[in-house]
Amino acid sequence: MIMVNYREILRLNSLNYTQRQIAASVHSSRNTIREVLEAASKAGIEWPLDEAATNEVLMATFYPGRLTSNNPRKEADYSAIHKELAKPGVNLSLLWSEYCEACYSNGNTPYMYSQFCDKYRHWARVTKATMRIRHKPGDVMQVDWAGNTIPIQDPFTGDTTEAYLFVAVLPCSCYAYAEACSDMTSGQWLCCHANAYSYFGGVTRLLLPDNLKTGVVKNTRYETILNRSYQEMAEYYDTAIVPARIYHPKDKSLVEGTVKYASTWIIAALRNRRFFSIAEVKKAVSEKLEELNHFPFKKREGNRHRAYYEEEHDFMKPLPFTPYEPAIWSTARVPRDYLISDGKNKFSVPFDLIGEDVDIRLTEKTVEVFFHGSRVASHPRSATQLREPVVRFEHMPLAHQKYLSYSAEEFQTWAQSVGEQTNTVIKLFLAAGREPEQGYKACASLTKLADRYGHERLENACQRVLLYSSSPTIRNISTILKNGQDKIKTSREQKSETSSSYGITRGAAYFQKGGEPE
Repeated sequence: MIMVNYREILRLNSLNYTQRQIAASVHSSRNTIREVLEAASKAGIEWPLDEAATNEVLMATFYPGRLTSNNPRKEADYSAIHKELAKPGVNLSLLWSEYCEACYSNGNTPYMYSQFCDKYRHWARVTKATMRIRHKPGDVMQVDWAGNTIPIQDPFTGDTTEAYLFVAVLPCSCYAYAEACSDMTSGQWLCCHANAYSYFGGVTRLLLPDNLKTGVVKNTRYETILNRSYQEMAEYYDTAIVPARIYHPKDKSLVEGTVKYASTWIIAALRNRRFFSIAEVKKAVSEKLEELNHFPFKKREGNRHRAYYEEEHDFMKPLPFTPYEPAIWSTARVPRDYLISDGKNKFSVPFDLIGEDVDIRLTEKTVEVFFHGSRVASHPRSATQLREPVVRFEHMPLAHQKYLSYSAEEFQTWAQSVGEQTNTVIKLFLAAGREPEQGYKACASLTKLADRYGHERLENACQRVLLYSSSPTIRNISTILKNGQDKIKTSREQKSETSSSYGITRGAAYFQKGGEPE
């Protein structure tokens, strides 16, 4: 039975300590200190006291008849109180009131509130249950990477790589989840959270990580900025992320303490084993995890698995109906080719976003692009590297769309409508490469020259270039048009005209008379 230390209260009072200081020293409430001092004053008892004036004697003097053999105080069920305390909104004051009502209804005398609290705390210390007092069931999941790693040896080269251990713990029941990973990237971090929730079969109200760069961008006493992918995951599971406060070591130790025990148990148990692949490590970690969760507690009955399903499982929030698909966010500026990259392949966005900063959301199956919060592009994501970028027709400018609609037949039909010389040039362009498509650009440029200078001048320019080259180029034709050379007659044309102007023209009568003059 825990009794108030009446002698110490009177001694400290004689030294002019305040009631608050006395309460802190003897671990009693200020109400108890006040009651004791008032009772001592009424009884005329002051310090120093005779050695015969024990705490039991003082209690009987201050409160006559409170403790009698015929009316003993009823001990509370502290184990039941401990379980009730884990429920939301329940505190010792409420439980003491219920305890008093039960005592009065059965004709028993209850303990005073201060004694009730002292006795419960004493029970909690003895049973090592203090950690669970701070956590409600289904309230918090603590996550972190283990400080140590597990080596993996390549069976062919002998090179060693490291496997990293992700650990999640429910501090109320100490139920744990652990998973070996090949890296500590943001994608692995999110996948491990999803796997942990699936393992627990539910979601906690709060998520308490350490200040890792994979989850927390900035955490000061004034604001917390979370990684966008991490925040999106929390919203999907309807949980709230509360990182350990960077200036409060107790917060950090709270995360590291429970996680460290689980990670040490697993990694230490595997220290003498050799692994040759990440798959082997994952299997071994899974086996050790089950051993940890079923290992008996030292100071109380049961184990982590039993404690979770008896005390915490029913308080977990349900999992979403559809499995979570981790997404990685990044920001990029759209280049002139209006293609963004997922690290392996390139995908198009609307061309009018060239030069703008866009947000890119990558999942295992999709690539999504957002501009000012609105989705502007979405593509299926390939696990392999593609030979060509993925381009949507509607993302192209009009000129690029037109280019895709070109065909050899279309160019030839157009050239015939311009003239024979232009048609010849088009045929030469299409035959210049190994495939007709290689000449589309030159053909398209020729149509632009026709739009600028007209069909007649283009036909003349083509005629002129063909007089001097069997392999005409767009630059040749463009130069002729630019300098107006298509308007100047060639030497061949001039010679033909000269012969017509100065030759002798004989009439029909001349030939009728045998060609002789009259």
